[in-house]
Amino acid sequence: MYIRRDSKAMHSTDSPKCLGHKSLAICCLLLHLFLFPQPAASQAQSSPRYLQNGDNDSNNNERLHQILKGSGPVSGVTQLNWPQPPKQAITDVKTELAKLNSTYLYQNAWPANNVKLGAVTAVSFDKAGNVVIFHRVDRIWGQTTFDNRNEYQERYRGPIRESTILALEPATGKVQYDWGKNFFYMPHGLTVDPEENVWLTDVAMHQVFKFPPRGGDGKPLLTLGEAFKPGSGRKFCKPTSVAVLDNGDFFVADGYCNARILKYSRAGDLILFWGQNTFAGVSYDVAPQNFFAIPHALTLVPELGLLCAADRENGRVQCFLSSNGSFHSQYHSQLIGDRLFSMAYTPAAGGQLVIVNGPTAELGIHPEHYNEVHGFVLNMRSKQLVSKFGPNNLQFQNPHDVAVTADGNEIYVAELNPMRIHKFVHRSLAKPMSLSATKDPGNSALSKTVGEEQAPSTTVHHPSGKAILVASLMLLFAGSTFALALLFARRRKRGNQAISSAPPSDLVYRKLTASNQSCLPFGARSRRHAWEKSEGFKLGGLLDRDRNGFEKLDQQASDEEQETTTLASAQFA
Repeated sequence: MYIRRDSKAMHSTDSPKCLGHKSLAICCLLLHLFLFPQPAASQAQSSPRYLQNGDNDSNNNERLHQILKGSGPVSGVTQLNWPQPPKQAITDVKTELAKLNSTYLYQNAWPANNVKLGAVTAVSFDKAGNVVIFHRVDRIWGQTTFDNRNEYQERYRGPIRESTILALEPATGKVQYDWGKNFFYMPHGLTVDPEENVWLTDVAMHQVFKFPPRGGDGKPLLTLGEAFKPGSGRKFCKPTSVAVLDNGDFFVADGYCNARILKYSRAGDLILFWGQNTFAGVSYDVAPQNFFAIPHALTLVPELGLLCAADRENGRVQCFLSSNGSFHSQYHSQLIGDRLFSMAYTPAAGGQLVIVNGPTAELGIHPEHYNEVHGFVLNMRSKQLVSKFGPNNLQFQNPHDVAVTADGNEIYVAELNPMRIHKFVHRSLAKPMSLSATKDPGNSALSKTVGEEQAPSTTVHHPSGKAILVASLMLLFAGSTFALALLFARRRKRGNQAISSAPPSDLVYRKLTASNQSCLPFGARSRRHAWEKSEGFKLGGLLDRDRNGFEKLDQQASDEEQETTTLASAQFA
């Protein structure tokens, strides 16, 4: 590097003393720049959660040349305008979430009420359009399910005896077929490939399975990993998800322990793998590319040749070239938060990701970051959220997976607790449904097992029908009570008139007293009734002296039961 000096500037210098001061100031500034270049950069890096592309080198060079030329006063009074790190705008998450429109309407009556489910972990579609789900029946992933070596501790219970895979008709939610008995221990991921083969992961067995369409004879066509033996290399440790290309090559998210993605050939030969665990080794304020904190779900973007992964505990989606695993892009929003459980791609509207987040993992009554659990629709071109959705426009509790049809008209969300599968239809195709048209919220037959992800046991009910029945009975009771009160009042009035018309003899008085005792329900001594109070007649007093009239009926009928979700249940999924 060289310094070009202007002859006019040299002749205009006042004195050699000034030249000495200038040279000293320039040397000090240069020394400071070369010895301490980091603080501004570190501040700029720590403010946003993910690094943004930006370059201020040209501005810095211009200011450096300005100093070297010695322009401006040398007294030190004038401060140089160094570029400041961009200030991170503090987003009011609650306000911004309220601004998002809900473009999908919840289908309360789907699926059919006779469908009993355990914790639903995954959802996909077969070629017929049926909604295929993977659920745990009576198994709960709790704090003691695995030991410190990630080995399954409930193998003694044997495999799940009931069907773990159900195919539901998309219109009615009725079961079309089911399979998967006496094989799985702790279901997690499910994918139906273009040839209708069914790919499943079991985190207890640490294995990945490929089954023929609709399960075939119940025997897998391909098995990867060693049963109940976690590991790395050729083994898996709690694998989470599978994605399959049209040519039969497939990807496995080896999720909870190894934090990596592996690509295999159609025959099951390993082609490549990538990914590092942000839970081990060096701690990063900003998660670098190719690092994962549980790659929890996979989806393909065929138009761009991408494989996208839900980086769960980093709260982002990372996308890679499906050909060689090179990083392509990432998607994150403060409105989604720090936990992102799953996503699915639809080419609708130019390409969208449908995302479900999860409850916050922060400890304390007042967590640092405000969090709401919703489904979100993200435009891949603008990287902006365009809408949100949830059951009856409310929040989810523990969503685990999501699937969307190719046309983007229907969305299905699998939830751990409460144990259920949700259906949403685009507003342009659906009519709003009454909140009272609800389904079985608890799947009572399978929610009696005590555990971390347990949902309270409930029965099939229809709040609107109950409300109508209760209201009718209360009106009937009120009418009959009022009529009885009028009858008693008339009898009493007639008795008073008879007494006042002529002085009764002792015999007449005794007969009248006996008559009153036989008619009044409380006897002759109970002369003071609710309707005789000085402030006037109050029907409520007749029912209960401690209450002021009737209680109000619950008008906020909803299919959501009010539950308290523990931190542990949110973490073990």
